[in-house]
Amino acid sequence: MNSKTIFTPAFFVAFLVLLASAAGFSTLIEAYGIHLKKEAIYPPGGRLISSLPAETDSWEQIGADQVMSSEMLEELGTENTVSRRYVQKESTMAPGQKTPHIIDFHAAYYTGMIDTVPHVPERCFVGGGMRKSSVSEVMALPIVMDDWVEDEDVPAKFRGPIDAVYTAPTSWQYSDRKGFRVRMPRGAGPTDPLKMRVSEFLGRDDDTAVYAGYFFVANGGTVATAEGVRSLAFDLTSDYAYYLKIQTTCVSVGSKGEHADVSASLIGELLPEIMRCVPDWIEVEQGEYPADNPRKEGGARDTGVGGNEGAG
Repeated sequence: MNSKTIFTPAFFVAFLVLLASAAGFSTLIEAYGIHLKKEAIYPPGGRLISSLPAETDSWEQIGADQVMSSEMLEELGTENTVSRRYVQKESTMAPGQKTPHIIDFHAAYYTGMIDTVPHVPERCFVGGGMRKSSVSEVMALPIVMDDWVEDEDVPAKFRGPIDAVYTAPTSWQYSDRKGFRVRMPRGAGPTDPLKMRVSEFLGRDDDTAVYAGYFFVANGGTVATAEGVRSLAFDLTSDYAYYLKIQTTCVSVGSKGEHADVSASLIGELLPEIMRCVPDWIEVEQGEYPADNPRKEGGARDTGVGGNEGAG
């Protein structure tokens, strides 16, 4: 095919139509505030997940945090992660409970143009030689919310599908910023508890059952499935994207429901500190954070409530 055949009037018409379409598409994207590229975002002060307290009212860490090799971190896809073991304090054991529960706690933070498939037990445990003994279930976490308070300063347009956003205080005894109120994930409250996907696994000998559960905090909300985290973190109207995977593993429980109950005790006490390790998404949406937020108008303001303000 020669140049005379290519550069015909029909070719130029088609070329101009493609240019106009591209320009129109870009204008449409800009008009509707669609952001196909997501920027990385971090909590104020770059607060790391490893800063979570080693002790809560009902739990205390045993041993040191797991140290991952460079190969393990590369496989995980992030260096902002923590894996540690907590044991239940005997003073909080239920009547008739013979031994304290032990939970392996793991969390990992991802941000920006996230292309990593979340590492979840259904994939990793099975890949390690274990097998699922039953269907996974999404279960409510019965977190005690007696000290959760509605944040009435949040404008209605930033509340999402619920009527309220709540705050909860950090520990008065074990936090490095005692009694500091932190915004909880949007979509969580007394009438809509956090949910966790729980599975039961068996080893090669089938003698020991291992229970594992997880959920994600992503762009200020929560989701209990790996499939759902992308749609939550990659809302087309958001300039930024992040998600935090929170996972618990336990062999001292006897059912998926008991695993959710025991996990709720630890996660409920850690949650204000967990939310200090992610951006406060209300502030992000209002343009108050980070400093170069394109939504910022007239400068940021101090709300007195934060998702994570640094080590303080």
